[in-house]
Amino acid sequence: STPGFIVNRVARPFYAESLRLLQEGVADCATLDALMRDAGGFRMGAFELTDLIGHDVNYAVTCSVFDAYYNDMRFQPSLIQKELVDAGRLGRKSGRGFYDYSEGADKPQPVTLSSNATISAVIVEGQPGLLAPLLERLRAQDIEIIQRDGPGLLRVGDAVLALTDGRMASQRASEDALGNLLLLDLALDYSKTTRLGISWAANTSQLAIDQTVALLARVGIKACALRDSPGLCVMRTVAMLANEGADALLQGVATAADIDLAMCAGVNYPRGPLAWADSLGLGTVTDVLANLQASYGEERYRPSLQLRRQVAQERKFHD
Repeated sequence: STPGFIVNRVARPFYAESLRLLQEGVADCATLDALMRDAGGFRMGAFELTDLIGHDVNYAVTCSVFDAYYNDMRFQPSLIQKELVDAGRLGRKSGRGFYDYSEGADKPQPVTLSSNATISAVIVEGQPGLLAPLLERLRAQDIEIIQRDGPGLLRVGDAVLALTDGRMASQRASEDALGNLLLLDLALDYSKTTRLGISWAANTSQLAIDQTVALLARVGIKACALRDSPGLCVMRTVAMLANEGADALLQGVATAADIDLAMCAGVNYPRGPLAWADSLGLGTVTDVLANLQASYGEERYRPSLQLRRQVAQERKFHD
């Protein structure tokens, strides 16, 4: 018996990270929601879901959990959502929340990049890791895949591509001495995803961006631009969900199996957060969180002791 039990506690980052990204101008509501649906595999994005739940209800739950945990910043309520509640914009039931539900209103569409660049080959430096299914899609479209030794980067024309590790693109480009760097967001299934978030370093050329967009379009993936931000959208949200699940496990709220069951059966997540962390690699999740914490300088992103313990013991949550 703890505040929020399983679902209301572990689900807080699903709303909180999208709200923070919106507040920081990383992307608009429609684009962030589309990425969580089409790339992350969630049935609804955070803004659609809070509009459906009702902002008065969702905000009250967040405040309740925040207060119950003595103002732990992991559960900090959003000023944007408070403004909606104060203005009576409660979502579907009031006719307007993040979206307008009045008769005849057009729902905003996600912002998608376009390109006329031509791509014929991808150079893979080292092991592609989680991006391997994406390369198989490219190979099926007659894109030549050239394998070389290296740190796990993809080179497409002038562009250097990498999966986000929680650092900002400009920071990573500077620290790793990479020119024309673009970061790819996480997808639930790179073999099927139809949308992907991308961001790039300040010194990345327009040609490199166009080449990356064209590469993704070649396999039917719509690229959505995200302002250079730590962890992008899906990756940081999944990492935070896994972190909260790990903390619930640490505090004996429930077993790993029951935490994942609650999130899949209770709120229809495409994969339990702890199982998702296992598939990403617990070291990867810990690195993303540590880089988020370093970027923001906030305890909000501190990796759970349980997560660090599992990494040290070389154990998954579901061995």
